[in-house]
This record gives sequence, structure tokens and C-alpha cells, in this order.
Amino acid sequence: MPEPTHEPTPAPTPERLSAREVLGLVTDPGSFAELPPPERRFPPDGPLGWHGYDALRARAAERTGEDESVVVGTARVEGTAAVLIAFEFGFLGGSLGERTGDRLEAAHVHARAHRLPVVPLVATGGSRMQEGMLALSQLQRVARQSALTRAAGLPQVAVLRDPTTGGGWATLGAGADVILALPGAQVGFAGSRVRPPDADPAAYTAEAQLAAGSADSVVPLAELRATLGLWLRLLSAPAPIPAEPPAALGGSALPATGWEAVRRARAPHRPRAGAYLDAYFTRRVALAGDRCGGADPDGMLCGFGERDGRTVAFAAQTGTATLPAGYRTAARLIRLADRLGIPVLTLVDTPGAANDAEAERQGAGAAIAELFGEVAAARTPITTLVIGEGGSGGALALAAPGNTWATPDSYFSVIAPELAAAILKRPPEEVEPTAGQLRIRPQDLVELGVVRGIVGHAEGTLATPPPPG
Repeated sequence: MPEPTHEPTPAPTPERLSAREVLGLVTDPGSFAELPPPERRFPPDGPLGWHGYDALRARAAERTGEDESVVVGTARVEGTAAVLIAFEFGFLGGSLGERTGDRLEAAHVHARAHRLPVVPLVATGGSRMQEGMLALSQLQRVARQSALTRAAGLPQVAVLRDPTTGGGWATLGAGADVILALPGAQVGFAGSRVRPPDADPAAYTAEAQLAAGSADSVVPLAELRATLGLWLRLLSAPAPIPAEPPAALGGSALPATGWEAVRRARAPHRPRAGAYLDAYFTRRVALAGDRCGGADPDGMLCGFGERDGRTVAFAAQTGTATLPAGYRTAARLIRLADRLGIPVLTLVDTPGAANDAEAERQGAGAAIAELFGEVAAARTPITTLVIGEGGSGGALALAAPGNTWATPDSYFSVIAPELAAAILKRPPEEVEPTAGQLRIRPQDLVELGVVRGIVGHAEGTLATPPPPG
């Protein structure tokens, strides 16, 4: 299954849908049931006495058929029940006021009471001017409810419509566990009327947010229900049973020497992460980006997949030097899987962490430390398979202590043999013997207790070492 592209492309013209239209598109027919809105009475022209506010609301209601900027209810999406929050941009720009906050809070309370995921379908320009700071303070209220839902172990999957700006983006959108976006949607904290006049509009698009690691996927409208339904199904079915290691896809013979192990792991035609994920999962979706402005789509594949009817999360290196954003994305994946009670599979395959100046500026050490910490602290089971190069700490950070396996065409080393020889001030002809001294072959790793066993050929035989002690 091909991974999504992260290269920004010219944004198509966005489709602006009403709240009811988008609910009709993503929910199973006849399944939507609106939640009764909480009662709140305002003095004339609202809490600030803003002249003409009542008239504005009345015109918005007449134009849209809604009495507030959000429609909240329960429904099924491809068979999975969820609480949906659909913004009506035609009602005062989908802005957030106190009544909006009431409905958003009620949605999360209902979700927690009934153990349902939350799906914000966001289209908003931000907080409502006519309610001043009382409107802005709704963001704190929304953040609190989202945090409580997160602590309850329930997933939140946001869909970014056009536009998604201001506090709505900074809470309901960017605060979700998974972020899907419609093509061409305007997405950014600064709306079009408040950003600098010379700002590049291309930076405020769904496509740009994907490239910057702030969204997981740009989904065409025609595919939205199926994509959202798959996400909800995968994230709503925890089964914290350890994932079995994948079957080896390469040769089954073990390397005779350390250098042979290195050569086989570096062979250009050796099976890589994509092939392993295709063989392991029947369906999968990608989690992309570190939410810190970075992504490593070519070096780290993360997401959730379905295997034998249950969900397994995955973080897989692809054989290249891993960027700091890749480690942070893997850490994000493990945090989410741990919170939802979903087991994790990691595939180790990297010559090492990226070590150039740019990687240092992007916080390579801190990113690797974060991943080490998430793996160490995870309560959900993590299974690791070394499928190629295991280059130093940049590989070890992704490996599960006590539950790491290896393929016959892999190696794991404290450092690459060439660099080990250089550190020891040995001449180039000593690189191959150094590889042997490092004891990096799969069978060496089993004997040393570094890995549990060697996954055999495509039939999936395992060579398990005797129990320790």
C-alpha cells in the first residue's frame, strides 16, 4: 500500500459544506441523532450588550436553519459509533461563543459517558467578537474537555474543512489525536484578515500543514467517510496482546561472518519496511508528522493497521538515516497507542540517526531521548523486528527491551564497523575483522541475549534462545 505524499502541491479550490451536508456525507444513512443543546439565556444583544448582536444571530439562523455555529450528535461512520461536532461556517463564520462552548462540552461529556470517540468536523474563523473575552475563554473550556476525553482513553479524530483558523484550529483541530484535512482547505492559526499582508497564502493550507508535520492526511471529499471510518474502527478496538513478529521476507541462511551480515543488510534489493507492512497488515493508515513543524516521510513510517481482525500500531524505519522528526513521530505514535491500549510493532532498519548540522539544529539528541523514554514507559506491549541495519543508538531507540527479534539478513551494532575501525585508529583493511569482533550477526545477538530469536524464512519459523538464567 503506498504511503501518502508529503510534498506540498497546489491547493485545489476547497469545497464549503454546511454542517448538515458534511454530516450527511460522513455518517451512515439514518444514523445521526442530534444531542439536545444545553439551555443558556442571554441578556439583550448578548453578554457584552453588543448593539445589533441579536439581529446578527437572527439573520444567521434564517440563512442557515441553525441556531448556533455547531451541530452535535451521535452517529455511525462505516459502522463505528462516534460523537460528531459539525461546525456551521454560515452561522457567524463558525465562530465560538458561550453557547458553542456549552455544546462542545456536552459533546465530550456524552462521549465519555458512552465510551465513544469524538470527531470534530471543523470549519471556523475563531472566537466571536461580539462576546469578547467570554468567547475567547471557551478555548480553555474546550481544551479541558478534550484533555478529560484523552485521559479517558478515547480517540479524537479531527477533520479540517474550509476554513479552519484561530482558536478552533489551536484546540479542536491541532489538539486531536489524528488530523485529516480536505483538499485546499485554509488551515492556520492566523485567519486571512489578520495575518501579515505579505504572508504567503500557500503556507495556510491543508497541504502545507501536512508537509510541516501538523496534519496526518489530506483526504478527497469522496474518500472521507471510508477514511474516517477506518480510522475510527482501528482506534476504537483496543486489544493489548503483544504483536507477533513478522515473518522474514529475505533469505533464511545465517551470515558466516560479521562483514557478510553487514553486506546482506545493506543489499539494495533486500526487503524494506514497506514490503513488511504490506505483508503483515490487511489494511493500514498513516500517522504523519511530529506536530512540531517536522516530518520524516522517507525515513519513518508510522500508523495503525489491521491484522487478523485486531489493531496494531507500527513505527518502521526505512533503511535511511532517521531524522529528528522521525523519532518524534514515532514517540507520538507510541504515546497514542499506549493511551488507547493498542499493541505496537516497530521495525528497525537504519544506518543510524541523521548526524549532520541540520539534524543537530532540529534537536536530534532530544528527539532520540524522547523516543527512548516513550518505549521505556509504555504499558502497552511493544514488539520489535530488526529487518536490516541496526545502527547504534539511532536504531536502539526504537527497539523493545526484552522483545526484539532479528531476521537472517540483519545486524545490530554499537556503531557501524567502518566508524568503529576509525575510532580505534585502524586502517581500512581492518574494517571487516572489526565487524567480526563486534559480534553483530543475528546468531551472535541471540547468544548475547540482545535479541530473543531469529525470525526464519517466509513460512515464519522462529529460532528462540533458551530462557535466561
